Amino acid sequence: MHATSPDVAAFILAGGKSSRMGMDKAFVPLGGRTLLARMLDLARSITPQVSIVGDRQKFSPFAPVVEDIFRDCGPLAGIHASLRSSSTDLNLILAVDVPFVSLALLEFLISKARGDASAQVTVARSIDGWQPLCAIYGRAFADAAEQALKQGRYRIDSLFEEPRTQVIGEEELKIAGFSPRIFRNLNTPEDLTAGD
Repeated sequence: MHATSPDVAAFILAGGKSSRMGMDKAFVPLGGRTLLARMLDLARSITPQVSIVGDRQKFSPFAPVVEDIFRDCGPLAGIHASLRSSSTDLNLILAVDVPFVSLALLEFLISKARGDASAQVTVARSIDGWQPLCAIYGRAFADAAEQALKQGRYRIDSLFEEPRTQVIGEEELKIAGFSPRIFRNLNTPEDLTAGD
């Protein structure tokens, strides 16, 4: 059994519309298991405190569910709801559709977050841009998220201000042994067959 981190809570964002996939991404099979099952297993190898952010009726058979406070406002609303429900300061946010992220990567992000107590966010930034849906957030980030949501601003990366954000660049990822393609997400049926 892998050692878990009681000071970390994990939240799997599964509330998206999945319109390009043609079915709910959470239940799309990949390698014989649904994306949701894969992400739940991964998150539970980090911490026993794992919740799904999405529709309670749909997801309550699988794990505790957190529902958005700000409805239909995208992933930022999911991050906000997660942090408002959390009792830990380190919170792993994972999208349900990033099945190639590894336990080693998550442990690396958590270790970086533990090493910088002033950071409200520990997030990777690769050539493809910010990776806010595989990142570590402090509970205090909920305040900035709430303010943005009330103003109708839903872009997560617009809240990544220098003093509060620990950025892990592509070079640092590579040195640590991680390819930027590890963050590849699945949006369409074609993505499922593109290989990793």
